[in-house]
Parts: sequence; C-alpha cells; structure tokens
Amino acid sequence: MSKSSITMDELLAGSEIAQLKTGDVVEGVVTNVRKHEVWIDLGASGVGVIMRREIAHGQVLEEGASVTVSVVDPELDEGYALLSMKRAAKDRGWDELQRVFDEQEIIDVMAYDANRGGLLVELDGIRGFLPVSQLAADHYPRVSGADKDEILQKLNALVNIPLRVRILDANRKENKLIFSEKEAVKDDMQSRLTELKVGDEVEGVVTGVIDFGAFVNVKGIEGLIHISEISWERVEDPRDYVKTGENVKAKIIAIDKDRLSLSLKQMSDDPWINEVKAFKKDDVVEGKITRITPFGAFVQLSPAVEALVHVSEMGGEADATDPTEIFKLNEKKEFKILDIDTEARKIALSLKK
Repeated sequence: MSKSSITMDELLAGSEIAQLKTGDVVEGVVTNVRKHEVWIDLGASGVGVIMRREIAHGQVLEEGASVTVSVVDPELDEGYALLSMKRAAKDRGWDELQRVFDEQEIIDVMAYDANRGGLLVELDGIRGFLPVSQLAADHYPRVSGADKDEILQKLNALVNIPLRVRILDANRKENKLIFSEKEAVKDDMQSRLTELKVGDEVEGVVTGVIDFGAFVNVKGIEGLIHISEISWERVEDPRDYVKTGENVKAKIIAIDKDRLSLSLKQMSDDPWINEVKAFKKDDVVEGKITRITPFGAFVQLSPAVEALVHVSEMGGEADATDPTEIFKLNEKKEFKILDIDTEARKIALSLKK
C-alpha cells in the first residue's frame, strides 16, 4: 500500500491520540480554576471543561489536582470536551452498587431525610430509598390507626443513624436503588428463630401498642401479644396494661415464619380456675353488667369470672325481649346460676325475679 492511500482514520488509529466518547470515565489534571468553570488537561485526549454545577457539592479544586471525570460531550464547537465530576462519581458508584447487589453484601448506610413512605438514602453519590415495609422490627414504626404524622415522626428519628442493609433492587437504567434492613437481619433472625420453641419464656421491649394488641421486639425478632393474651381479665384497651418502651416477659404460644405470637397472661395462673370454685349450680349471686348484646348480657361475678344471662332467661319471650330495656351497663342485679362448665369456662345465669 502506498503512503498516499493511507486514510486519516488509519493514521488516528495508529497514533497515541485517545478518541473520547460520551460516557467515558477518564483521568485529568486541573489547569485553571475559574468562577463558573474548571479547565482540565486530559493529556493525549486534549482539553476539557467542567461547569461548576457538575462539581460535587463542597468539593474544592486547585490547580495541579488530579480528578476523575466523565465525558458528557467529547467535542464542543470550540474543540474541547464537556466533562462532569458528578457523573463520573455516579458511574463509579453504580459499578460498586451493582457488585454489592450481586454479592448480596450487607452494608452500612445513613438516611439523610424521611417521608411517610420511608427513608431517603444517598450512597456513592446515588440516591436510593428504604421503604417502611423493609425496616427491621427494631425500627418499624408501630402506631395506632396508621397515623401518618406519627409514622413520619418515628421515621425522622432514624435520620443520620447507621443502618445495616442489603440492596433489594439496583437498576442503573431506571436510576432505581432500593434498600432493605429486613433482608440484612434475616439470616441472623432465622438462626435465632430455630433456637426458640413454643412454650419458651422470653424477654422483649414493647415497640408499639395498638387497638388489637402490642408489638414486642425479642432480640430483633418481632412478636405480637394479641389483646386476648394480655390479661386473664377482659381487656378493653391494651394501653392500660403495657406501654411502648416497657420491658416485658412473655411466653411463646406460636411461631409463624418470622414472627412470634406471645402471651402475657400465660405467665401467671388462670385466676378463673380458683375463683369459680366459690360458685355452685343453683346459687343466687350478685353480678355487674359488663356488656349488653342482642342475645343476652355478660355479668361479672368476680374479678376473673364472667357469666352470661341469655335473652331466653330474662323472664319473657326470647323473640320479644330486648336486653337493653332490662339492663344498664355497670348496674348490679341478682342472678341464679343455671350451669357451670369448667372445661369450656362458661357459666349460664338466669335473671332472678
């Protein structure tokens, strides 16, 4: 081939001049720092400029400093390249985040802000999200009635606190980064769950009290004390018995996947068993009306013993009798005991004329 037949592309390909492409991440040296821009010597690749808005917040650049930049436009009309430090940091960040995601590595992060849906996290220059549903039992905001303002208040308390997480989803194309604290503690929690069994007595901290019970953190494992398992007495409001932050001892009555069902009342003997011994069939007793329903009224005979007077035992025709016209809440009346079923824990009464 003669010299005259060599093309310019072939000359460039054989030279040491590196051809820049959009998206390339390259090294350079700061040559000139101005008010709105910073000029970079890219060596064989020429010269580039970084606009101030593309420099990481708070970063100070001086002449002679080495920098890593991303190519936004390889050649502007003036002949130099348009560069970005923010984009370079983001590109490197995505590479590292993809590795962490692929290897399911556990990492430490800190939220910089919160909204009602979860925590806002920035890692390696990339912003991500930790949804409320992915918080571990220690940090999950247990509030009554799903009060959004109270949830936000509890989430704000987690801002700037180190959290151990796994990456649940990392999608560079969609700029989507989701974290999970639950996934980070899952293996350890499952290991601890295998050490527990129904009937074990455990200690925990009450993390939230709601209308139907109380949530308890047992060494990172979530437990629930249902309202029916709080006390042998009839419980109207769990908040009268347990408080958030209180240490409690409870018995495990069921283990379901990653949650414990707990009982406070089974930590003590059932007082009904002893108190019912004071009553016999055909006894006439005084009791206080605690609930009125269409089919009858519930009557408290002692602190732990409650009985039922059925609508058919109120002295009239069952279909025509309205318990609300016969009884008032908290009033006391005399009744006759018709039957005591200790196995079913039931006592049937009749209204004494």
